[in-house]
Amino acid sequence: MSSHTTPAGPAAGPRAARRRLIRELLLVAGFFTVYKAGRLLSTDRTEEAFRNAARIWDAERFLHLPGEGAIQRLLLHGDALVTTANTYYAGVHFPATALFLIWLYIRRPAHYLWTRRVLAGLTGAALALHLAFPLAPPRLLDAARLIDTAQVYGPTVYKAAPAEDTLANQFAAMPSLHFGWALMLALGMIAATSSRWRFLWLLHPLLTLLVIVGTANHYWLDAVVAAVLLWAALLLIPKPRTSEPDPDQGAGPAPDRRTGSEPGQDIPVQGLPRPRSADAAVGAGQ
Repeated sequence: MSSHTTPAGPAAGPRAARRRLIRELLLVAGFFTVYKAGRLLSTDRTEEAFRNAARIWDAERFLHLPGEGAIQRLLLHGDALVTTANTYYAGVHFPATALFLIWLYIRRPAHYLWTRRVLAGLTGAALALHLAFPLAPPRLLDAARLIDTAQVYGPTVYKAAPAEDTLANQFAAMPSLHFGWALMLALGMIAATSSRWRFLWLLHPLLTLLVIVGTANHYWLDAVVAAVLLWAALLLIPKPRTSEPDPDQGAGPAPDRRTGSEPGQDIPVQGLPRPRSADAAVGAGQ
């Protein structure tokens, strides 16, 4: 009995391709809807969220982590800089992840399935932690003495008062999925491409880390926990074994001019039957 291991399996016509695409869209949209609805279950746990925030703040000072205020002071050197950081926080997270998944679906289907599973595992674990450990962000914690840059300089995606925000849970700071998804985007692009410049993708999670801390939306430990959860997901979900060709690297080796065969390819001997291909052999046994 055959099964497709990638979204772009053997050609079965445009109708089958559309069905696969619709299935993937519904799957991703459904999972995201469940995640968003689940996060709202802890919006009314205000006192617990602020107690946890005080614990995280004290833990960071005990660990001698750099103060979040040091990054914020760098952003506050100019209105344009802090506004750009707020815009990056509000407008890059979801579109960048969506474009990343779309590109993988079209160009690297096996890596798409691997990435989708890793992101689902990371997001599911994050939802469980959001429910078990509600956490107010540093911009709401008086002890942090940080500015809510989005409210002061704009743009913002949150209401000024968490209790009035019916579309977002402001007490879901740990882990930071902004950082976790950005890190997976970078690792996914490094794994799926072969350019010598591919490690520059790591600038995206680095910039995201500076933005989420500098805008006082997250603590350093929010990013640390996100990285640990991502590491666990990567350990549990194996990377794709199939070797996908990189269209950006051009065609493969040129055929041998004397035989017309690819380098390293067996040349059929006259009078002997050609061996069946691996695909044909698998098909015959199904």
